[in-house]
Amino acid sequence: MTTYAPGADPRRWKALAVLGLIQFMLILDVTVVNVALPSIKSTLDMSESGLAWVVEAYVLAAGGLLLLGGRLSDLIGRRAMFIVGVALFGLASAVCGGAHNVLFFHHGSMMSVSRFVQGLGEAIAAPASLGIIAVLFTDPAERIKALGIFGGLAGLGGTSGTVISGFITHLDWRWIFFINVPVAVVAILLVPRLVDESKSAKAHRPDFLGAITGTAGLLAIVYGLLHASDHSWGDKGVLFPLVGGLALVVLMVVIEAISTDPLIPLSFFRNRTRVVTNVVTLFFSSAFFSYFFLLTLVEQQNMGWGSIKSGLSYLPFGIGIGLGIGVGTGLMPKVGVKRLLALGFLLDAVGMALSTRIGAADPHTISYAADILPGMILLALGSGLSFPAIGNASLHEVTGEDSSLAAGLQQAIQQIGGALGLATLASIATKYAYHHQGNLAQGAVTPFWIGAVSLVIGGVLVMALMEHVLAIPQNPMAVAAEAELEEGLA
Repeated sequence: MTTYAPGADPRRWKALAVLGLIQFMLILDVTVVNVALPSIKSTLDMSESGLAWVVEAYVLAAGGLLLLGGRLSDLIGRRAMFIVGVALFGLASAVCGGAHNVLFFHHGSMMSVSRFVQGLGEAIAAPASLGIIAVLFTDPAERIKALGIFGGLAGLGGTSGTVISGFITHLDWRWIFFINVPVAVVAILLVPRLVDESKSAKAHRPDFLGAITGTAGLLAIVYGLLHASDHSWGDKGVLFPLVGGLALVVLMVVIEAISTDPLIPLSFFRNRTRVVTNVVTLFFSSAFFSYFFLLTLVEQQNMGWGSIKSGLSYLPFGIGIGLGIGVGTGLMPKVGVKRLLALGFLLDAVGMALSTRIGAADPHTISYAADILPGMILLALGSGLSFPAIGNASLHEVTGEDSSLAAGLQQAIQQIGGALGLATLASIATKYAYHHQGNLAQGAVTPFWIGAVSLVIGGVLVMALMEHVLAIPQNPMAVAAEAELEEGLA
């Protein structure tokens, strides 16, 4: 365990470059598959519900196991766990790129299993990266700058994934995965030279049972929901996974309640504002993930677009979300967190409602300028306004001890909400398309309306139940890093 004087390690900026590159790659892989989905579907002969697992497997593993990954990095060592996470991610990327339609279970494939391992790699590497930055940058001003760069690269990965994917998929979709391998190898070779090992002085025991039961429960629920896309709700392949998954989630809550060192202390949820924030984040992520998944399939399967055109169609979204974040950060101290978040959700809801226009005409006559772009711009601006407000609200009245939990839980909820929403809404759309000659454009109308209504409900919950929240913009990663230093992590 190594201790540095504040800002003393001369390797810290080089280390940040490697950590930032890996974080860019990890977040990129959440969105990079979107544009490649139709090509993957064609090559591997997957159904739409099976195709959803390409997204679901990654985000469920990344979200469901993120808090456990943080515990392990504190206990075993951040550098060691970072290397393990990156190695898993790189190995799984290689398998994804070489995937064939070898079924391991119904609706699953070599691709889906490998994507789960990719998500596991993110769940291990991402919290380890944050801990390493906290150790390397002990000067507060430098740490804020470093985390800004780190977060900026993560954001760039999220917004640029669809555009990058369009060009790579045009050549061969497998390279959206193969390209990760050399990056992972370089990181594994460089990190031991740039980062010394560090552990937490107050590490908590890893709650394997809680993490495994919770993640397994979510996997079962998602499986049941996706199976319902081409089966009745009374089918045993739908009913048993749903009931079993809910039972596992309840079991996780019981485990957390009786554990002496729970992964998520139930006392954390006594704060009404934090509960509301995480609930509305589920609504938001549900609509957000489903929008990207369904619109991409509509563009390529119904409208006949190629991967490059489909990828470039999301360019206004990336610009709009960046603009929204900038405006939201400046507006928050003036209007407050509640109003800003409610406004963001309202814009998102209108954007989702406008996006239902894609189902009003023959899919081949859908106009990008009239039927897609207006909703996309409003959804991007609303999302950008919401992000800084959600960040502040998720940290409402947290103690130093709970700040890392609050930041990690918020990231996990975003992934889990996206997975559950995609499973539910994609099933509705694909079931409609199955009975209407593959018309996914009309099938997406109901999910988009559900997304719009859920966002309106989210805005109402925010205004009705959220307390007064500190309106000075806060970076959840910076708050978590500060808490780690206060606990003597270095």
